[in-house]
Amino acid sequence: MTTTPSQSIELPATRQLIDGEWSDAPVDLPTELENPNTGEVVARMKATADADVERVAAAAARVHETGEWLNVPAEQRAAILESVADALDAAAPRIAALESFGSAAVIGTTAMLATVINGGSFRLAAGLLRQGRLMHRVDVELSQSDPKAQAEVHRLPWGPSLSLVPWNAPAPQGCHKIANSLAVGAPTILKPSEWAPYGTTVMAEVVSAALDAAGAPKGTFQVVQGNSHVGGMLVKDARIRAISLTGGLAAGRAIAAVAAEDFKATQLELGGNNPVVVLDDADLDFAANGIVELMTQLNGQWCRALGRLIVQGNIYDDLMAKVMDRLAQVRLGDSLSPDSDMGPMVHSGHLAMLRGRIEEYVSQGGVTHSSTPLPDLAGNFLAPTLITGVTSEAAQEEMFGPVATVHQVSDDAEAVRVANGTPFGLEGYVFAGNEERGLAVARQVRAGGVKVNGSTMLSLNLMAPRPAWGLSGLGVEGTTETFDFFTNSRVVGVENFSAAGLKAVFG
Repeated sequence: MTTTPSQSIELPATRQLIDGEWSDAPVDLPTELENPNTGEVVARMKATADADVERVAAAAARVHETGEWLNVPAEQRAAILESVADALDAAAPRIAALESFGSAAVIGTTAMLATVINGGSFRLAAGLLRQGRLMHRVDVELSQSDPKAQAEVHRLPWGPSLSLVPWNAPAPQGCHKIANSLAVGAPTILKPSEWAPYGTTVMAEVVSAALDAAGAPKGTFQVVQGNSHVGGMLVKDARIRAISLTGGLAAGRAIAAVAAEDFKATQLELGGNNPVVVLDDADLDFAANGIVELMTQLNGQWCRALGRLIVQGNIYDDLMAKVMDRLAQVRLGDSLSPDSDMGPMVHSGHLAMLRGRIEEYVSQGGVTHSSTPLPDLAGNFLAPTLITGVTSEAAQEEMFGPVATVHQVSDDAEAVRVANGTPFGLEGYVFAGNEERGLAVARQVRAGGVKVNGSTMLSLNLMAPRPAWGLSGLGVEGTTETFDFFTNSRVVGVENFSAAGLKAVFG
């Protein structure tokens, strides 16, 4: 039998970092982890023990209370973060291969993410430190007779932070969160997804080694492993003051409810059932390529993927034909093969869930459309599938896979109505020949971001926020927004004004 590329990779142990010491996570969980490309069982899911979780929280609280990390000058912290970035750059090929194995995203995608985002996140956070984002001054000229009233606004960490990352791109998302948490001076705890711990664990080992080499205090950065039980222990712990999650709606609701008890800061990105609107003047070849890209990037297993395809009626048949033709050319195969355009689903359980959802839509009168050949592999493969004949009212929940419903509309107003017809609002897409028309529709779509004639994984602008509306989340991610999230403000100054000065300002 021929060995596939994914069968040749050496997998690391699932390790934990507690108060400066690395060890194997000791608790066996019931779930077996698979090679998604072959279906073979490769490991058992592991978790950190309850007693070790307590040690993690205690160490983070100690570092926060002593100020050992916070008191490192901002310029010095920036230099340390830049050294972390250099170390991550060197480790990018290994992390990318492990991410491709664990998440089943193709190696071309994980290599791009590892090269651009991992080290890049630490450099961006270091840049914000060097720009002085942790402190600015507010000056007000009250009157000619009064001096200026000056106040200093200091950004300080809420306290120890917890970052919870999903399985679809765990190392890049982990880097984004922990880089900003460390930058602001917060003791930082990372919990990788229990479904794909490999690349994130190696990434964390690289971060830890670079921090150690720079003399960062023990307990500044820690790693726990496991499922929602482990994450839940830390979410409930009063010593944890900020929680950043990228995950699902159920987890977000649970965290928000617990965090409300002692008013922890929360940043929750929870996915969405994203609309793609194709207007009748769109370039159909271009739109078809974009639709396929939005179905196959990260194997359709990402929060900003296509969920609902909304097409104006007079182009419907031509567009569907072009999409099917383009899907027929997609090379579905081993995620670590450079020849693959798309890999399998992350786990057989996830594949079974998606098949069940498809069957549910078919039972409601839906018709499936797919044309991508399946590979001769025993893994968790699913051909990208469009489903017609389902009402927009029935297509409310995201699939989190390469499956989308299709809805015909008559005009721009109906397209907007259908696009806004779910309680989610993460991302939207509009394809139009006339950009001004496309922008006019995009401005009416209720989502955190709406791209016109675009379908890449990249943000419209690196410095633009990445908000979420409705059930898609709480709080805002972004280059500066995530940095700011881990902080609260303290305003300091000398009160130095008179009643006359106040009257001059307020009348």
